[in-house]
Amino acid sequence: MLDRADIPGLPGAFTGRADELEVLNGRALAARGGRPGLVLLSGPAGMGRTGLLREFLAGPQCRDMTVLHGSASGGSADPTAYAGVRALLRPLGLSGPDGHDTHPLLRGSARHALPALLPAADGGQPVDAASAYPVLHGLYSLVRHLTARRPVALVLDDAHACDEHSLRWLDFLLRRAGELPLLVVLAHRTEAEPVAAEAWAGLCAQHLATTLALGPLSGADIGCIARQVFPGPVDPAFTERLAAVSGGNPGTAVSLLRELRRDGVSPDAEGASRVAGIGGLLVARAVPELLDTQAPWVRDVAVAIAVLGEDSVVHLGALAGVSGMLVEDALTVLRRAEAVAPDRPALAHQAVRRAVLDTVDADRLAELRARAALLLSDAGRPAEEVAAHLLLLPGTPEPWMVTLLRAAAEPADGRSAPDTAVRYLHRVLEAEPGDVPARLRLAVAQAEADPFAALAQLRGALDAATDVRTRARFAVQHATTSLAVQGTFAAVRVLDEALDALRAARLPGPDAAHRELTNRLEAARLLVECAHSGAAAAPVRVRLARLPASFPDLAMRHDGAALAALLTALDGCSIRRTVDHARGVTDTPGAAPSGGSLITAALALGLADESEGALGALNRVLARGEGGGEGGGPSWTRALALSQRALVLRGLGRIPDALADARAAVAALPEDGHGGGAPSPMPRLALASVLTERGELERAEELLDGIEPPAPDGACLEYHLHLTARARLRWAAGDGGTALRLLQESGRAQAQAGLANPVFAPWWIGASRILAVLGRTDEALEAAAHGGELARRWGSARALGLAALARGAITPGAPGVELLTEAVELLSSSPARGDHARAELVMGRALLATGDQRGAREHLRVAADLARSCGALALARTARRRLITAGGRMREITASRADILTDTERRVADLAVAGASNRQIATSLFVTVRTVETHLTSVYRKLGVSRRVGLASALHNPAAPAGRALARVP
Repeated sequence: MLDRADIPGLPGAFTGRADELEVLNGRALAARGGRPGLVLLSGPAGMGRTGLLREFLAGPQCRDMTVLHGSASGGSADPTAYAGVRALLRPLGLSGPDGHDTHPLLRGSARHALPALLPAADGGQPVDAASAYPVLHGLYSLVRHLTARRPVALVLDDAHACDEHSLRWLDFLLRRAGELPLLVVLAHRTEAEPVAAEAWAGLCAQHLATTLALGPLSGADIGCIARQVFPGPVDPAFTERLAAVSGGNPGTAVSLLRELRRDGVSPDAEGASRVAGIGGLLVARAVPELLDTQAPWVRDVAVAIAVLGEDSVVHLGALAGVSGMLVEDALTVLRRAEAVAPDRPALAHQAVRRAVLDTVDADRLAELRARAALLLSDAGRPAEEVAAHLLLLPGTPEPWMVTLLRAAAEPADGRSAPDTAVRYLHRVLEAEPGDVPARLRLAVAQAEADPFAALAQLRGALDAATDVRTRARFAVQHATTSLAVQGTFAAVRVLDEALDALRAARLPGPDAAHRELTNRLEAARLLVECAHSGAAAAPVRVRLARLPASFPDLAMRHDGAALAALLTALDGCSIRRTVDHARGVTDTPGAAPSGGSLITAALALGLADESEGALGALNRVLARGEGGGEGGGPSWTRALALSQRALVLRGLGRIPDALADARAAVAALPEDGHGGGAPSPMPRLALASVLTERGELERAEELLDGIEPPAPDGACLEYHLHLTARARLRWAAGDGGTALRLLQESGRAQAQAGLANPVFAPWWIGASRILAVLGRTDEALEAAAHGGELARRWGSARALGLAALARGAITPGAPGVELLTEAVELLSSSPARGDHARAELVMGRALLATGDQRGAREHLRVAADLARSCGALALARTARRRLITAGGRMREITASRADILTDTERRVADLAVAGASNRQIATSLFVTVRTVETHLTSVYRKLGVSRRVGLASALHNPAAPAGRALARVP
């Protein structure tokens, strides 16, 4: 008899199996009443068969039964005839060396059971067909002797591994059971093929059989298991993800939970993102053993799926060299082991794919990939799909491979991501280094991710090209690539040389082709002239006037529209025209614009307060996977897009997200640039600006010191951004004199370049404030008036709000308060949440100076709350200090977002995290439900979460950025 104390505890061992236990108990009760039965308990590995059996056998229905429990697999099971019988009857002690003739259970015909009870190695004799009946009858008699004493339960686990003789005896026994008080329970794994398939099928056909299949657990049951492993609350998102990845399998769920806990993962919304990766690794670990224990064609099919990916049964069978029927059988086996997705012929996880491929040697794998490419090509699959296999082959591509690689690199329909096209074309040039069109297309593709490398390719191609038309095409691409790296001066020279050569040459062919190429060269020259931003460049308005109204091809039209948008924005003359030009890039149908065009358009949209449009354009660049290819290497375009997005997010007051993007931008661009080019200062400028907002001044200064200052005759925009970033840092560090000098230098340079946008590098705001502090009031008013005039022309809410803020900050008394009231109203209606917080701070300070402490506290508290929710810690701490001076109270500002909550809000939030309803919280705090709802709304707004989802993480994870959630909060 089994005792409940013998059952080891295991999370999830019995969770969610009450219905199945009831069925087993019912069959046991019937057997005790003389109605014998057979229960076939099935389920995949880990689904809880063993745990359910233990619970059943330790329960009250089995308490007065003779329970004989064994397993047909494992180290203790032997493969000889009647091994299953011996595993079941071993507790009776009949297979010992002595006492066979005197044991009461072996009296009469039961003594013929001895050959089955003694393995051949222990003196038993092999059983042949002639001697089978006496043995079967002897075993039947033995069970009859047992049932004469009390009801019997024969429980065999892992019955799929049971030998044929034992299964035929169980069938023999049940056919003669009559009214014996007997229950037979056979538990088996559904993914495992029975060792004795024919005998198993006969047993399953028994009229006494009841099939009990263990299905997946519900999400609620998986949540119960999670709470057994993790103390404390478990986020619903974590439970939902765990249930999906585990497939409702309690064993898989427990293994996952233990791995997650070992890795320090918390059961919250953030931890949910880690579940899938660890789940795949767990399945992958079991892959080698799974394939070793299956038929060879199961391995062949698994390898075919790993090589081809998700595909039809016909193609998988062709690559594996097996029939479609065997492919289906292999998929069933692999699906039961959770190595294949439940709804399609694809491996369940990348880790599983890697584990399968690791079982194949390199030569065999190369052969399979070449065959896969031919198979897909013959089936008419897209060239990119075929070329993906060819990229992985060693050695120089064969001629048929070159044709496919060249076709895959075609940019038509925007099918190939630039970094993928680069890999295709590199392989083409390995086989055919003299392929001039391939070299040109390689430069076009490289211009997105690495323009310096593209320029190096183009310079080499220009030097090698002898045909003037070919040189002209290379010169046009050289010019458009130069736009991304401010190399326009050299591009003008290359274009002039190509134009002179084209005009001087007497070329065969139609005049139309000659004119079209000449027009492209002339348009490219105008484009790079207008983009030139060095000291010798014309002012912005002059360059804008020179910009052609039309271009000969779509790519140039995108570049021209993006440049027109930026020049219009920098001229500060019309938001409408700026947005129209930018939308000509971001909303255009047809081929996708280049990354450089989208980034330029995004900069213009950001200056026009069209932040969502700017982020959408930048997200398109980053979504293309233009950075670094599969290896995750550096990318010029990616670094610039991340830098620009960081600056847009900083302007929106989403400092944590801006910090993440700026750090990623710095990581994306190497220290030494590309192809001999200087590294862009933009990633470090963006990161230094964000760190200054957070009050991390030492780190920001280290970054700026590591930048070679852009010269005025170089990248104009970076030059001004560098000056204002340094000035903001020096002002935050208390060095007003240096800050003023840098800001005034930027102002003079902007005037010389014709830059008149009030929100691009707005030097006049800081300059007016510093001049007022230094007592130079007239100069302060002059700087503020200059900014006010620019803002009036530009007309955006942010520009007008900043102008009112600059004027109000240096105007004492009631007039200043009136201007600051206007600034707060304007900035609160703009996307500039950080500037809004700054205006609230200055407003509170002005009210405090007039003696209105109550009004000052109101604005200072808003400033501190808003700045903290933005992640602008330096501003939040300043607002808190002013608030305390005005007689208010607030927790110390730290990296934890929970610090901005009031004591009551914190208590409400803690109770909500603990699972209390609004009514329970109201009862606990002696307030109304409406008051609780008001407090919770304030908590959600301050912490940047959506309702209660994510509240626990926001309260207890100080490092979690609020920005993504803030985007969802009005």
